[in-house]
Amino acid sequence: MDEQHNPWQITGQKEIYDNPWIHITEFDVINPSGGKGIYGKVHFKNRAIGIVVLDENMDIYLVGQYRFTINEYSWEIPEGGGPFYEAPLEAAQRELLEETGLKANHWKKIREMHLSNSVSDELAIIFLATGLSQHKAMPEATEQLVVKKIPFEEAFKMVMQGEIKDALSVAAILHTNIFLQEGEL
Repeated sequence: MDEQHNPWQITGQKEIYDNPWIHITEFDVINPSGGKGIYGKVHFKNRAIGIVVLDENMDIYLVGQYRFTINEYSWEIPEGGGPFYEAPLEAAQRELLEETGLKANHWKKIREMHLSNSVSDELAIIFLATGLSQHKAMPEATEQLVVKKIPFEEAFKMVMQGEIKDALSVAAILHTNIFLQEGEL
């Protein structure tokens, strides 16, 4: 099987919905087995940006907020949308300051990933931020955030026990744990 060959054929499409954050298209398709059907695609108008924030004691900063879409409270790494015209690092720096009031002297890109590639094209970029200084947080009007600092090991346990469920946060914390175990941080 050729990994680069696209077995899907598009025979038509219609725009279903559009707002400042997402665009939804429904495609008429012939699927890889030759059957006709439809496929919906959610196009995100921003990149997802996540930041693992570690201080000199290996404490991590988490942000808690009630998430409308899942009707649950969620503990996450600081994260948000980065417009495509904005460099990913600049978006990460802006999001970190907005949500936590922190600035970091050292930044490292640690991962790119697709968050839900069966229905969306959302690309996520995760950064590690260290060398921290505290400033004034500036959350958006739609955000009611709680920021907490806990030992990294506790956040890792929260992931393993299913207390942190946000995909970007889970991947970021697991990936950071591997880096820590291998002495790369």
